[in-house]
Amino acid sequence: MRLQDKVCLITGAGSGIGKAMALRFAREGATVVIADQDGQAAEAVCALVKQNGGRAQPIEADVTVALEVQAMVRATVDTFGSLDVLVNQAGIIQVGDIIDLDEQEWDRVVAVNLKGVYLACKYGLRAMLAQGGGVIINTASISGLVGIPKQPAYCASKGGVIALTRALAVDYADRNIRVNCIAPGPIDTPWTENVLRAPGDPASEYRWIVMTQPLKRLGTPDEVAAAAAYLASDDAAYITGAVLTIDGGMTAR
Repeated sequence: MRLQDKVCLITGAGSGIGKAMALRFAREGATVVIADQDGQAAEAVCALVKQNGGRAQPIEADVTVALEVQAMVRATVDTFGSLDVLVNQAGIIQVGDIIDLDEQEWDRVVAVNLKGVYLACKYGLRAMLAQGGGVIINTASISGLVGIPKQPAYCASKGGVIALTRALAVDYADRNIRVNCIAPGPIDTPWTENVLRAPGDPASEYRWIVMTQPLKRLGTPDEVAAAAAYLASDDAAYITGAVLTIDGGMTAR
């Protein structure tokens, strides 16, 4: 129960890793605000948390829209009295060669993956400053650390998340706010399945993913959620500005 009595806001919590985080944080004792652009998905995860004895509240929000992000943070504080942990999990990917990548597709990936983190941090930090501290966890990716084939916009956006995380960690360390990011490798989610279904040779792509990892398997959403729960807890009280890779050793080669 490392997050007992903490109020945690998680974006992109309607499915995949975000859903696993919501369930894990609730098991750790947190009250979880489940934010997602898909309101029905957020409500479904909220119901699941409550079925398991946790406390949760769903909210529909588009992280690329400032007014919606501001309202999301305000609703969290107004309803539960604080914002102790903010997890920026919402993200999208676009697979393909950059010469075939439409400008609108580039803008959309950067808007969700990087601008969305900026907006949530902007308004989340205001709430944390007012209450005297807090924790922010941004979801980057190993794609922000190494080049991944056919993911130019995704790599650029996640590299930006890592740089933003480090900048904010330095800026707010003396105000009792820790800012870290996680960098998952390939994780077994419906999102990964969609990437593998992209034009090309999905079976070959899967073999490449497995062969480039010392652990020879995909990670699970629960394993990512466990790492996030650690960073959110007081067990990580001396950690800020860190990039925690969760990739089965993929980037260790």
